[in-house]
Amino acid sequence: MSDARFVHIVDEVPELEGRSDGPVLLVALEGFLDAGNASATAVEHLLGEDRGRVVASFEVDELYDYRARRPPMTFSEDHYSDYVAPRLVVRLLEDELGAPYLLLSGPEPDTRWEGFARAVRLVVQHFDVRLVVSLGSVPMAVPHTRPVQLTNHATSSRLLVQENVWKGEIRVPASAQSLLELRLGEWGHDAMGFVAHIPHYVAQFPYPQASLALLEGVEDVTGLQWDSEPLRLAGEARQVELATQIADSDEVREVVTGLEQQYDAFHTASANLLAEDQPLPSGEELGEQFEQFLARLEDPED
Repeated sequence: MSDARFVHIVDEVPELEGRSDGPVLLVALEGFLDAGNASATAVEHLLGEDRGRVVASFEVDELYDYRARRPPMTFSEDHYSDYVAPRLVVRLLEDELGAPYLLLSGPEPDTRWEGFARAVRLVVQHFDVRLVVSLGSVPMAVPHTRPVQLTNHATSSRLLVQENVWKGEIRVPASAQSLLELRLGEWGHDAMGFVAHIPHYVAQFPYPQASLALLEGVEDVTGLQWDSEPLRLAGEARQVELATQIADSDEVREVVTGLEQQYDAFHTASANLLAEDQPLPSGEELGEQFEQFLARLEDPED
């Protein structure tokens, strides 16, 4: 099966011609690696009102499971009037300084991950992409009252920009996005990414401060620049909301305090993920004490 079957690439993109180096390709897929909607919010911030020009489009019908993730339709009185089809595309955008870059966004493929990875390789080769950077987020036992931590990963150690907070090796569920990075490295293309740590008790709600941290990480490694003030303000507003909700529950405050102590002890010791004498609250404790807290977040007027 031809790899080109999965993607249609625009032949001529004058904005990328005649440059001394190739563009950066950002990858942020909806689905598995998006706790707190961190990467999705970052994508919406980057797109803004000018959605950019689509320079590559993937064949969604080959990659998407419609029954698992049914797209929305509008029913108006007696007829279907609208259908929001899923789109997996690469857009050409510009940063605040006018530097062009590419953004691959849309739903994570449900099937044919290997075919998808090879199709992205065609995009990388066609536009002479110099670096692929992925954005993701996962729920972690961290407090919302501390700075958002990022784990960085790359196909080569020379691409890493920081030391991660933990060491060792773990087995994690795969994703199309992580497999893409692995394959790009095997094919000789530079690829890296950042994963934001989201407080697990708010992982199902938007967490814009994580989106800000992800984009700041991208700025550091690519030289691209954006106006991130809207994300900063949204993050501050979210912190106020959380503080208001937590103030109503002694039990929740105790758990957050425990996470704060664990966070601070670890960063002081700079040793293990769980600092000595700072036990992690059990899953039952966290679940019971945040159940009512989450319910209040869903209905803030209650």
